Amino acid sequence: MDPVIEQLSRLLDPDRVLSEPDELIVYESDAITYHRRRPRAVVFPETREEVAAVVEFLWEHKIPFLPRGAGTGLSGGAVPQSGSVIIELARMNRILHIDYENQLAVVEPGVINIHLSQAVADAGYFYAPDPSSQTACTIGGNVAENSGGPHCLKYGMTTNHILGLEVVLPNGEIVQFGGDGADALGYDLRGLFIGSEGMFGIATRITVRLLRRPPMVKTLLADFPTIEAATRTVSEIIAAGIIPAALEMMDKATIGLVEASIFAAGYPTDAAAVLIIELDGLEPAVIGDVARVVDICRAQGAREVRVARDETERARFWAGRKGAFGAMGRLSPDLMIQDAVIPRSKLPPVLSQIYGIAERYGLQVANVFHAGDGNLHPNIPYDGRDPEMLERVKRASREIMELCVREGGSITGEHGVGLDKVDYMPLIFSDADLAAMARVRRCFDPRGLCNPGKVIPIRRCKAF
Repeated sequence: MDPVIEQLSRLLDPDRVLSEPDELIVYESDAITYHRRRPRAVVFPETREEVAAVVEFLWEHKIPFLPRGAGTGLSGGAVPQSGSVIIELARMNRILHIDYENQLAVVEPGVINIHLSQAVADAGYFYAPDPSSQTACTIGGNVAENSGGPHCLKYGMTTNHILGLEVVLPNGEIVQFGGDGADALGYDLRGLFIGSEGMFGIATRITVRLLRRPPMVKTLLADFPTIEAATRTVSEIIAAGIIPAALEMMDKATIGLVEASIFAAGYPTDAAAVLIIELDGLEPAVIGDVARVVDICRAQGAREVRVARDETERARFWAGRKGAFGAMGRLSPDLMIQDAVIPRSKLPPVLSQIYGIAERYGLQVANVFHAGDGNLHPNIPYDGRDPEMLERVKRASREIMELCVREGGSITGEHGVGLDKVDYMPLIFSDADLAAMARVRRCFDPRGLCNPGKVIPIRRCKAF
């Protein structure tokens, strides 16, 4: 037997160490299947002490490793490099403490995002960051990627809701970043760690902010005859000084797929686009904003604006939106989900060019995205068994990224850089910028063992 596997089996129970090829297939990729690499082993610690012991052993023997949660990531961030050991945190899934008086909770990294909101719902609280995969993704993974979601337009990203972190550093030491929300002395290492994509260490306990549920929530569905009319409406709503809790858009291709699936939500299949607009807050303000939003939608050419009659209809509107990526599985065995950000004012021309890029490469594209903050998700279905098609997807994806950067945008809004976008980093950052990032990483991981090969294009940076 591999001596590394033998030692890992001593540190944990043997049934919490996977090493057989057929067991490891599941861990070759995350939710973006474009990148596949098989790990050396997968281990399942259940306590912070076990995480620290495993990490210390791997550090001492110079064996690369990486943390993994639910594997819902969309940037190849949880894809192992050759010979890496995956530290799977799904079994560390306890809500350790809830403090309503101070509006916080302490959780382990494997807690499913939506389970926290469900646990505090009866007390009138919720956890705001809500990725579309919130029924599966973990809070530890959200911290690693600084994940977003539909309601992050108003409430902010994951980083705005994390108060403190207990972290196992790459050498096995356990440290605390931040705390319970009180002003902290020293450097903001909590903020630095969030979004570090598993390259600075492994979070084992996470202190999160809880929010009171708003007194009133109203959800609207507006459908439009053209993409341009829908995107103009997005800009007009924000320009009017209204900040919706969420402002999402789906195009005709996405609508058709959703309505043909189990996620059917009653979207009009003949619409070029629909917007889901959610407003929340105190009742008088919400009622006034609903009237203003309806007027803006109609002024921009909306064919119909529906206000959800009750919680059941509201849930149906959202079920279609959050099930959109799953519905795209009807088209092909694989899906490339891109994640670029552009200024809201650039939505009409950029979307038009994205459709043109896909057509030029003989590919389909379906758009469903966080329109309120210009976070695009062009989805390209493809068959990964076809090398020629795979190459076309790769070229089209790069053109889309270059387009968004030219228009004043960025290569990622919430999915992270990971392995998928590492080659795009020089579109935004200079060699000096990248070298500075690498030097920061070396402060945490001078051996480069923790999730190697992600975020920083090493061939352009000699800091390692």
